[in-house]
Amino acid sequence: MNYVDGFVLAVPTKNRDLYKTLAEEAVVMFKEHGALKIVECWGDDVPEGKVTSFPMAVKCEPDETVVFSWIIWPSREVRNQGMEKVMADPRCQHDMPFDAKRMIYGGFEMMVEE
Repeated sequence: MNYVDGFVLAVPTKNRDLYKTLAEEAVVMFKEHGALKIVECWGDDVPEGKVTSFPMAVKCEPDETVVFSWIIWPSREVRNQGMEKVMADPRCQHDMPFDAKRMIYGGFEMMVEE
């Protein structure tokens, strides 16, 4: 079954267009290295929680927007090899338009897909 990398991050709202451009470029690179699909979502209805929430998880500031994204890979093995290649790819060597230290991410085995 497919494998998924998930990400939540806070992007300065003023950097939306720059983030979108970099994400579109990343799609090409990730697909070249084995990814099946990449989805990037700009927060539109992401409420602040009282105990926990997406904004709290990434310490979202008032001038930032939560981004939720995922990459679908054919398997964890392909993902491990692909991510290694992506990280070594010169196209990946640039400053990010967000604070990467506050990004949360993880790899997930798919259990149900419909």
